[in-house]
Amino acid sequence: MTVQSLLAAFWFLQVVTPADTDPLAPDHKSLLDSFLGNTTSSMVMFFVLVFLSIAAVYIILERYWTLQRAGRVDHNFMNSIRASVESGNLQAAKALCQSVDAPMARMVEKGLDRIGKPLEDINKAIENVGNLELLKLERNLSTLASISGLGPMFGLLGTVLGLILSFQDMSTATNVTPQVLSGGIYQALTSTAMGLIVSIVAMAGYNLLVSNLDKVVYKMEYTALQFMDLLQEPSR
Repeated sequence: MTVQSLLAAFWFLQVVTPADTDPLAPDHKSLLDSFLGNTTSSMVMFFVLVFLSIAAVYIILERYWTLQRAGRVDHNFMNSIRASVESGNLQAAKALCQSVDAPMARMVEKGLDRIGKPLEDINKAIENVGNLELLKLERNLSTLASISGLGPMFGLLGTVLGLILSFQDMSTATNVTPQVLSGGIYQALTSTAMGLIVSIVAMAGYNLLVSNLDKVVYKMEYTALQFMDLLQEPSR
């Protein structure tokens, strides 16, 4: 069976069959049908919420793996740096830093480049690199926080539009029945539900990412402290 025949069968079952078999049967709509079958405003609201949900999931997954890689540093990293510095082989220490794709390694590499200068200058250089790395790690987190707040707002807007549609149908109907009100109320409730789902996903992902970011920042600070302690140790 081809894709075209499957689509044709699906369309027949969804559109033709209910109308032909029982005209008096209630119209059970899917979530997509409830949006696309009403007004242009409901279609716009649906696609806005879908876009926000896709953006939120993408940011969560991309930032999660980025933070996981950033915090994945060998426990023997600083021990190897210490051994190279104490032996005077700074090139080996720099090569080790360049082989590790992590913020901590780039901070230590900047400190190695500044060896021979005052400790205050070395510490400042490490802090500057750390701040730049932190900005990279925080990328799109503010966007995710905005999505968690915008989701309910768009859902509420869809709710208001649905209620407006219901009252508009009431004003033009000669006989107000539950069927007259059901379309707008159904759109209002589904808009609220979708907005809340987007907000919950975005907020949960944001809190997870912030927790992982705090762990990476702790490792960055601890590595910088270890490196500065190494430089202040008396030479053997």
